[in-house]
Amino acid sequence: MKKFFVLLPILYALPLLTSAQSFDFSIDHLALVVEDSDVSADFYGNILGLEETPHPDRAPGFRWFVVSGRSQIHLIEKDVAPFEKNKSMHLCLSTQDLDGVIAHLEKNGIPYWDWPGKKGAVTLRTDGVRQIYLQDPDAYWIEINDAKH
Repeated sequence: MKKFFVLLPILYALPLLTSAQSFDFSIDHLALVVEDSDVSADFYGNILGLEETPHPDRAPGFRWFVVSGRSQIHLIEKDVAPFEKNKSMHLCLSTQDLDGVIAHLEKNGIPYWDWPGKKGAVTLRTDGVRQIYLQDPDAYWIEINDAKH
């Protein structure tokens, strides 16, 4: 009888532990506060090659870019108190042509680093994914890797 009372809480908790969420998320957008939306838009459009999509109100200081499918990056020009932008807080973009991206960055004089911080180097993760890190004009960190999804 003692074993039954020990197992009873486990039996009641089991559905909670094994059930997944009943709704599905997709990433709609990432919003970044920027100092100059035109300068940042040039970087996201010309350096990263993202397609710009119009802001629904065409409001000044707002620039939107499509990342993949329906996901977007929203650049919002605001005066804000500066904060430290740590590499651990980053946007990650994946490509199947990391070498092409690196050549494009080098051609345009855009520096990049590996995870430890060596300039012009590529990190090889233990799972075989290669990655680099760069910063946009507002010093936000961006990881670009060749992960296959």
